[in-house]
Amino acid sequence: MMSGVNAIVAEQLVKRYGQVVALDGLDLEVPEGTVMGLLGPNGAGKTTAVRIFTTLLEADSGRATVSGMDVVADAKKLRRTIGLSGQYAAVDENLTGFENLDMVGRLYHLGRRASRARARQLLDRFDLADAGDRVVKTYSGGMRRRLDLAGALVSEPSVLFLDEPTTGLDPRSRLSLWEVIEELVAGGSTLLLTTQYLEEADRLADEIAVIDHGRVIARGTADQLKAQVGGERLELVVERVTDLDTARSALLPLAGGDIRVDRQSRRITVPVTGGSKSLVEGLRLLDAESVQVFDVGLRRPTLDDVFLTLTGHDAEPGTTDDPADTAADTAAEHGGTKQDRKARGGKEKTA
Repeated sequence: MMSGVNAIVAEQLVKRYGQVVALDGLDLEVPEGTVMGLLGPNGAGKTTAVRIFTTLLEADSGRATVSGMDVVADAKKLRRTIGLSGQYAAVDENLTGFENLDMVGRLYHLGRRASRARARQLLDRFDLADAGDRVVKTYSGGMRRRLDLAGALVSEPSVLFLDEPTTGLDPRSRLSLWEVIEELVAGGSTLLLTTQYLEEADRLADEIAVIDHGRVIARGTADQLKAQVGGERLELVVERVTDLDTARSALLPLAGGDIRVDRQSRRITVPVTGGSKSLVEGLRLLDAESVQVFDVGLRRPTLDDVFLTLTGHDAEPGTTDDPADTAADTAAEHGGTKQDRKARGGKEKTA
């Protein structure tokens, strides 16, 4: 439910770590009650931006507000109203699931009774009730991820930051988390989601901002970004990997852009403009070269095509920290800058 008010605003954010430029004048606005998907290759600075929004780092220059509060001047007050689930599950494996959530509730000063009640409620919501009294070291990766997200929701935040929330999860666990996220947004929460799973952004995000080299280089709905790429794609899989080069050469007359070849899957993707005629002509050209086709189809551009066009390479699902954010981690391990130490307060959780 968009109100016309921006829940998150970034104005010319800059963050450097020595020679590494993590953010280079980042501008971003996220309306209340919406999901903003932040996409970008490794080195884009997505995690650095999230850490600044959640008061864990301070920018070298620029300004950011969340829920109308300045992330530096109003940091203490802001931490009470936001939730964060980072790239790695920030749970204590020596405590039970219930004890982890109860602890977070106490840190938010909910009180003993309210903290315990909220912990049980969230264990039920995330299908962890049966495991709630087990120590977390016995949990699977997917269970830990769900518990971490539950921890970010203890205070019922109005703005939630999810940094690569489903990295490393199996498809079933990923779908389960997507359903929980959709419920949160339906309830009016604002969400900033960083991800490299393009289907995740396609499904969840109201708008997508593509960030590269620390700046937003494109923004719009998934359909708007796909329209920028334009055209259709003739996509086919050949029977033999040895036929890939022959097939690529044969299809060059149809190509309206760069032809992509994936040797591992034996897949060729050709931008075309002739619709079904291109499909028929492509098969005729391949038949003339005696190339056997295992599968073929015509499809619209995907977010992967958008990502490739805008950044020059495919997204890399399943990877985590990028070079800029690795620099941030290294700095954090050694205390960071003076203002970073003050902002972080030694904790990754915003409690």
